Parts: sequence; C-alpha cells; structure tokens
Amino acid sequence: MSSPGQDIPHYDAIVVGLGAVGSATLYQLARRGARVLGVDQFAPPHSLGSSHGQTRITRLAVGEGEQYVPLVRRSHEIWAELEAATGQSIYTRTHGLVLGPRDGAAPRAGKPDDFVRQTIEIAQRHGIAHDVLDTADLRRRYPQFKLRGDEFAYWERDAGFVRPEVAIGAQLQVAQAHGAEVHTHETVLSLEPQGDATVATTTRGTYRADQVVLAAGAWLPQLVQAGGALHSAPLAGQLGVYRQAMFWFDVGADTDAFSPARFPVFIWALGDEEGHAFYGFPAVGPGAPALKIATAQYQTTTTPQAVDRTVAPGEVEEMLRRYVQPRLHAPEARFSQAHACLYTVSPDHGFVIDRLPGWAGVHVASPCSGHGFKHSAAIGEVLALRVLGLPEWADLSTLSAGRFAPAGA
Repeated sequence: MSSPGQDIPHYDAIVVGLGAVGSATLYQLARRGARVLGVDQFAPPHSLGSSHGQTRITRLAVGEGEQYVPLVRRSHEIWAELEAATGQSIYTRTHGLVLGPRDGAAPRAGKPDDFVRQTIEIAQRHGIAHDVLDTADLRRRYPQFKLRGDEFAYWERDAGFVRPEVAIGAQLQVAQAHGAEVHTHETVLSLEPQGDATVATTTRGTYRADQVVLAAGAWLPQLVQAGGALHSAPLAGQLGVYRQAMFWFDVGADTDAFSPARFPVFIWALGDEEGHAFYGFPAVGPGAPALKIATAQYQTTTTPQAVDRTVAPGEVEEMLRRYVQPRLHAPEARFSQAHACLYTVSPDHGFVIDRLPGWAGVHVASPCSGHGFKHSAAIGEVLALRVLGLPEWADLSTLSAGRFAPAGA
C-alpha cells in the first residue's frame, strides 16, 4: 500500500504569487538549486495587482525608515546582475528629488511629518550621495517645476526608476532557466499542514512543500483568512487594500525638457492641511514618451474583486487641475492614459516579512504598503535564504507580523 500523498509532487518551496516579491523569491531560490514551484492565478507580469505601470521610483535614502536602506541598496545590485544576464534594461538612474515646504508638511499616512528632513538625515547617516537644495537651487536645476518660493529639497544622485514588468519578467525567465516550475492561471484554494510539510490545493492539482511563501499582494488578506490554520493568524484582518490611479500626460513640444536626461523622479509634499503629496517620473515609453504623475489615497478600501479598474474622466480632470497645471511648466500637457493599481497596506504602513505566526513552514511576504518595489529584489533574496535555512544578511525583525498581535497575546 502506498503511503498517503506518495504521488503528490513535492518541492523544497512553493511561492504563491509571482509579482514583485514572489518573482524575486522564486528566482533566488532557483539559482541556489532549490526545487521550487511558483503559482499565480494570472500570467505575470500583468496589470491586475500592484506591480505594473511601466515605472516605479527607486531611492536609496528611504524616508519611510532607515531599516529599508540595506534592502534597496542590495536590490540595485541584483538588478544589475539581472541586466547582465538578460540584456534587458531594468533600472534607469535619473537622479531624484524629495521636496516640500521648508517649514514642514502636514502629516500624511505612512510618512513622518517632515519627510524631506527625515530623508536627508537618513542619507547623512548612511553615506548616500546627495545635495540639499533651496528654492533658488531648484529653479536653476529644474525649471520644469512651478515653485512658490518656500520649498527645499533632498536631491539624490542614484535615484531613478525601475521597470516593474521587465524586472518581474527577467526574474521569472532566469528562475525557469535554473529549473523553477511556473504555473500560471492557477489559483491556490487552500493550504493545510501535513507533518513537517504543507499541502497546497489549487484549481489544477495538489502539491506538497517543505516551505511556502505567500506573496499574493492584494489577495493576501483573503488567503491569510482562508480556512484551516491560517484563519487564526494574528495578521488576519489587519491588512487593507486601496485603489490607486496612475496618469500619463503627453507634454508635446516639452518632451525633451521632461526626458530622463533632464528631469528627475520626484516626490513632492505640498504642505497643505490635508497632507497632500504627489510624485512623478520623466517622460518615457514604451510607445510615445509620456510624463507619469500619481498620488495616493488611504481613505477607501476595496478588494481585488470589487475594485473599479477604470479611471473616470473626473479623476483625470482633478489630476490636471490640482497637480499638473499648478505645479509643472507643461502648458501642452494632454491626457494620454490612466490605469488603476492596488496597494496592500499594514496598520503602520510598514512591510510584513515573517513566518506566519503558528505555522513555521509558511512565510508571509507582504504587504508593501505602496513603497515596496524598490526593495523587492533584495526581499526575495532574504526570503530565499530563510527558506533554505541559510544565514540572512539583513535583519528584518522590525517587519515581523507579531507587532500587530493584540496586547497580551
């Protein structure tokens, strides 16, 4: 008689979700010789989650917290390795600005009250090449901005943008070259412990693994709460999903002024009572170069199933009226396209990178809380080391799920 589950395929690890963190983890496991399976309900890179939109800002001085600095530094190194291995362009250095009023800004969700000064202080402590600019410096270097006269800014030499779809595709490509299996259009329905292993049941089959990494992004809250031992995890119910909109504008004859050679990535804290901020990118393709502008909202939650993925004309008009026209010298700016994406956010807007409480063989790798792509390559490496029981080069203790446990638990 065969033993229970003898015919079930067995892996060293299964990675659920193959976006930013999942594809990075799969790649790092495969290149270390692990027998690994990656499962995604779609066909990544895709435009239904959090890892799309042509560009994502990367900056070494991370004002959200200096615990992230080693991760983004290592991610830059990994992207260089992937570029050499695949011949694709992943990271583009454009320089970067974090700017705001000199007297500080109103508090914003997930950001310190004075994001510019905290960014400067982190850069100083970590030896990151930067300048501090006053309004006159800003006008001289970047006349594309409409300034009021009370601004100052942190300027970083090595800031720029990452192409998320290219990064994900490159990691999946190299992972498969190292023997990883990738199953797309396959949804994980349940996870159950079986001895020292975990059994995953999907819409196509059943698999067993020594370790499982949950990197499902906006689908993570539902997965964490879905049946079995997962339902009792302290993380259940702590994560919120928020719809965000990204906008592209054709700047006409001003395209050269907004090119990557002349215009930086930027984050601009506006200093108003509501703590508004917006961020942007140089005019790049694919296709016709277009300036990308976006902001963030943390008032209304949604789910991946319920989210409105269309961007309404009123949203476009508000972006033009509130941010583009009063803040940028781009008189010919005309709407080009817009897309929605999803942020999965923890109560303190920090990441959660941890073994699932009460289930040592299952790892949670999310949420990125809207500032994760620049760290994702390194997070994947640290997770791979953890899964394989190898020494970890980064201390991720501040990102544990236990910080959300009820008092006295």
